[in-house]
Amino acid sequence: MGDTGRAASAAPAVPPLIGQEPSPMPRLALYALVVCVLSVAAAVVSFAAGNLLGIVWILLAGVSSNMTWYYLRKAKVEKEAAAASV
Repeated sequence: MGDTGRAASAAPAVPPLIGQEPSPMPRLALYALVVCVLSVAAAVVSFAAGNLLGIVWILLAGVSSNMTWYYLRKAKVEKEAAAASV
């Protein structure tokens, strides 16, 4: 829908809970790691069955592995930047 010209109502900000720590591993990195492990397992099963489709699983494992490292590194840099700004 288009702009009605009215000011947008701002939702009330929810304060962070005291003592609540952020998770040590970002969620996207964890998901990418799970995909990597499952694709390696699928590649092993595929190659053991004599199917060359395992090549696709190996490629998926490589991409998801790179995504895992990217998101872990990104979280580390953000954590260091937050600690430096305090």
